Amino acid sequence: MKIGLFIPCYVDALYPEVGVATFRLLKSLGLDVYYPEEQTCCGQPMGNAGFEVKAIPLAQKFDQLFRNFDYVVAPSASCAAYVRCFHPAMLKGHQCEAAGKTMDLVEFLHDVLKVTSLPARFPYKVSVHNSCHGVRELGLSSPSERNVPKYNKVIDLLRLVDGIEVVEPERPDECCGFGGMFAVEEQAVSRRMGIDKVKRHIATGAQYVTGPDSSCLMHMQGIAEKEHLPIHFIHIAQILTASL
Repeated sequence: MKIGLFIPCYVDALYPEVGVATFRLLKSLGLDVYYPEEQTCCGQPMGNAGFEVKAIPLAQKFDQLFRNFDYVVAPSASCAAYVRCFHPAMLKGHQCEAAGKTMDLVEFLHDVLKVTSLPARFPYKVSVHNSCHGVRELGLSSPSERNVPKYNKVIDLLRLVDGIEVVEPERPDECCGFGGMFAVEEQAVSRRMGIDKVKRHIATGAQYVTGPDSSCLMHMQGIAEKEHLPIHFIHIAQILTASL
């Protein structure tokens, strides 16, 4: 299986260790993994800000770079969701093959590879953050507003890790307040939502918060540090490779 590794721009710039962990994890599972060095942003920041036309060239380049892979895997639910949900409409009338193959790391491991064991060990209590894009666009967990049986693919994978204790906060799929442009344009509301969310994670007694989106984790980490709140943040890829 030939995998194209898509590392979103904010992961590349701020959390390269998440990209490295994702690469190591996929290689450890026996996959043929490639990282196209010409890759850039998927266009989500422009699209969210109302400048979707400026994102079209980026969507075209994304398709050009990744169309020949069996799957495109990204350690970012929000970026994977943007590519899969928005690129096809943006590129209407043009070639768009990569979008349908693009998946977040969690759903790829859970739904495609159907991983049932991992050599990882992480002896800590961890609270799961269910990011909005992952829940409502990729179906990584069941949305609380829908009357469907409860499930959580993030938790399923974490339970394969030796020594871990997995918990969820009250109101588990409520937004942390990041939302990209929302955190810029509505700073006070974003900050208040973030404080509330971090405190709910702390109330579980967890030592760490994890999830599939470094952007949400970054937002909450910044708030926790500014407010001197005692909890740490780590991407799920780093936990799943903790013993590699």
